[in-house]
Amino acid sequence: MYAATAARSESSFRSQPRPAPCARTPLRDVNALACSTCTVGKFCVSPKLNDDIAAALDRLVGTRVRLQKGDVLFRVGDRFTALYAIRTGSCKTVVLTDDGSEQVVGNHLPGEIIGTEAIATQSHGCRAIALEDSEVCTLPFDQIEALAHVDPDFQRNLHRMMSKEIGRERSAALMLGTMRAEQRLSWFLLDLSSRYHARGYSSTEFVLRMTREEIGSQLGLKLETVSRLFSRFHDEGLIQVRGRIITLIDRMALQQLITAN
Repeated sequence: MYAATAARSESSFRSQPRPAPCARTPLRDVNALACSTCTVGKFCVSPKLNDDIAAALDRLVGTRVRLQKGDVLFRVGDRFTALYAIRTGSCKTVVLTDDGSEQVVGNHLPGEIIGTEAIATQSHGCRAIALEDSEVCTLPFDQIEALAHVDPDFQRNLHRMMSKEIGRERSAALMLGTMRAEQRLSWFLLDLSSRYHARGYSSTEFVLRMTREEIGSQLGLKLETVSRLFSRFHDEGLIQVRGRIITLIDRMALQQLITAN
């Protein structure tokens, strides 16, 4: 009975109505698509490449996918053909758990690559959904591999990017396996803070693109727990909450909360 329920849930997950096709802009029609001029290129696969390889990478990025909030970039079971580099905006990735429910497993910012989970299986094991209006560069994986074979610097960039993804997944697994509820939310806020800071944005004030429920899903917490913790952190002077706008007031206290026994 459990297996049948899970099977029906997975079928429903895969067969949900698809949104209208995302707008795909040919590279030749957009002057600002060059990786060498991208403001988040240093987080992607393009930093410190020689001119020939940089030009080859520019030709490789053949389309940019334009997503509106809620649009799906890829779904569970879709054939793997490319990696996707977020140029602007943000996305979340969602998987189906054994009991048939959905769980957020990641939130992704400009310069980050999504789709790496499908390299081994050749099909996507999660859904990628835009959290806001976003633009994503398509990196055909067969061409990525070919370029990596001929240029050691590009290959190192690719390995560095994948290593960062593995590191983030390990940190998330450690957080879920060892931290209490208040530590998980502190980790989530400080992680966002450091990633925004690296991109030149404010590290102390930012907009939460995920809902409280989505944050709870990623952190393994109930909605009520997340809402209560936001209120508690606000009342204790650790953060200021104005709807989805979060201001970190006492970063040291948040960090100490993570390391407390």
